[in-house]
Amino acid sequence: MLIAAAKAGDQRALDQLLGNHQNRIYSICRRLTGNDADALDATQEALIAIVRGISRFDGRSAFGTWAYRVATNACLDEIRRRSRRPVPGLVEAAVTTAGATDRDPSDVTAERVDIDRALAVLPEPFRTAVVLRDVAGFDYATIAKVLNIAPGTVRSRIARGRARLVDVFNAKGTQHV
Repeated sequence: MLIAAAKAGDQRALDQLLGNHQNRIYSICRRLTGNDADALDATQEALIAIVRGISRFDGRSAFGTWAYRVATNACLDEIRRRSRRPVPGLVEAAVTTAGATDRDPSDVTAERVDIDRALAVLPEPFRTAVVLRDVAGFDYATIAKVLNIAPGTVRSRIARGRARLVDVFNAKGTQHV
């Protein structure tokens, strides 16, 4: 009902629909892009694309699946744009997560920076699959729909991505991530 109202031009319905998915879209974008600035840009681009394309949403998949595919594409576009820009010299500080109040904020920040660095080492297909599974919490079938690949390919990419992450974290003690 909310989707139909949004497709019919109901601004409140559209705002609610976007609000329901915005945090997860940002979370996906944050882990795929590796920093807040690019994640915010990709999130904004994704939300704009969703608004512009909602009339074409055909309901063959869940709205969230479609929206996360749009977000993933926006992230990949942002990563391609970033590769053409100069690389900043400093690693951006990560923001501590909600619910981590019993932990030292500097430990949480260091952990997030390490995770971002490790994810950045992964080839994009592995990174995308791992983020959609381990950060966004999607099941394999949903990831297959979002990425438009076979479920077996999803499993393979996640397994290979996780194995590379283990290698990166194991090597962390002897070299920089």
